[in-house]
Amino acid sequence: MTPPRHRPLLGVMFLVLAVACFATLDTTVKVLSATISVLVVVWFRYCFQALVMTGVVLPTRGWRSLSTRHPVLHAVRGALLLIVSILGFVSLIYMPVGEFTAIIMLTPLVVTLMAAVFLKERVSVLRWLLVFGGFSGALLVIQPTGQDIGWAVAIPLVMVLFYAVFQILTSRMARTEDPMTMHFYTGWTGALLISLALPWIWQTIPDLRTLALLCLAGLMGTVGHFLLIQAFARAPAATLAPYLYVQVGFAVFAGWLVFDHVPGQLEFGGIAMIVACGASMAWLTARTPKPDSN
Repeated sequence: MTPPRHRPLLGVMFLVLAVACFATLDTTVKVLSATISVLVVVWFRYCFQALVMTGVVLPTRGWRSLSTRHPVLHAVRGALLLIVSILGFVSLIYMPVGEFTAIIMLTPLVVTLMAAVFLKERVSVLRWLLVFGGFSGALLVIQPTGQDIGWAVAIPLVMVLFYAVFQILTSRMARTEDPMTMHFYTGWTGALLISLALPWIWQTIPDLRTLALLCLAGLMGTVGHFLLIQAFARAPAATLAPYLYVQVGFAVFAGWLVFDHVPGQLEFGGIAMIVACGASMAWLTARTPKPDSN
């Protein structure tokens, strides 16, 4: 049997399906934000993931699969992703889905920036130019709608900072922790933390349509992350990274289909700059020789 790691085409297929799920999740959240608090949506999304992952992990792997030497790091990672989810869902109240997704795609560039500033890693001139180009694209995406959303324009940018820290921590933990175990703890950490606020944020679900959309959001978030795990189990991160930007296309299409929104020329230009700079950064990462681990 071919080892899962040697099936890159299947990995790419899983990744494309995963980002399609994430675009559907974001679109569903934006629809729900018109009728119910996004904090209730966050609570439902994490409880759904926690229960599903419990139903998947325990019967197939047992309690021993949940053992970890880094419970605090799992808790921190789960808390970071919860913050990212809240900021992201709030951003979708004010921003179109396509433009919001493009801002998310700044994350790899921010990771590079943080590595240079805080970890003192050496960054080439070309990588600095790509970071600058990506942020210039973000300004083009945000500027056309800046007068409409005002201060809210800062929310997705703050979200990207937290998401970059989350990715750096995930990268470090993935060296020793099982991906399914990480996914399990992420769901339960988010569910437990947001449940603490439930007495203050709870709203009665108004109708079956809203309940169905909440279930869809929970399903898309859970399935999307599961497919992401399957993708990275079958192909190297460097192979998959450029395909993450397919999510922007799905998001723009969903925004047009559901909200009849088409980005303007400046916004399209900014989206193209972010995608080009991010994909180029992924390509450079793939070509960079790995340091000798001996």
